[in-house]
Amino acid sequence: MQKNILWAGIEYHSLENCIVTITDKGSEINSSIIGTYADELYKIEYRIRTNQYWETTFFEIKSQLHNEVEITDFRKEGKGKWYVNGQPDEKLNGCIDIDISLTPFTNTLPINRLKLLEKEDEQIKVLYVDVLGKKMRSVQQKYTRLSQAEYKFENVPNDFESVISVDDLGLVVKYSGLFERAYITESNYC
Repeated sequence: MQKNILWAGIEYHSLENCIVTITDKGSEINSSIIGTYADELYKIEYRIRTNQYWETTFFEIKSQLHNEVEITDFRKEGKGKWYVNGQPDEKLNGCIDIDISLTPFTNTLPINRLKLLEKEDEQIKVLYVDVLGKKMRSVQQKYTRLSQAEYKFENVPNDFESVISVDDLGLVVKYSGLFERAYITESNYC
């Protein structure tokens, strides 16, 4: 199955075209984001590969900021040993999920991986990538399933929290104040 999604970014003044291909072996995500930030245009492309349990095994970010192009690839071995551009990065070890700042898609990864029941919550260690700030770090996040289609998202220990609405595949419909889905299509992928 393949989903083609268009998200509007509210805070980052962006549009994202994300193609999610799901097979019995895992998923492949290819996306392009364009927008403006600090009076400059930016373009971000990312690719993510997961296994059938929605655990990220590889992702790559190509960013064009301030007329500079930068490509960074991330590969994970085992339960969270990360390599950045082929070099081990021990400060990221233990991160199962990823969070790319400019997209709501990466919330789908822990939502689908955790399979929380209603009113259940779980705190997780995440590899957070602030694309516009050119920073990456390990952070703690908490997901609480409020209902079949809503999750409360929290950064721990700071005070940011938001409600995320998703569809039956865990794809974000609305991320309060940050992102809204504008369009989605589906096709059978062979």
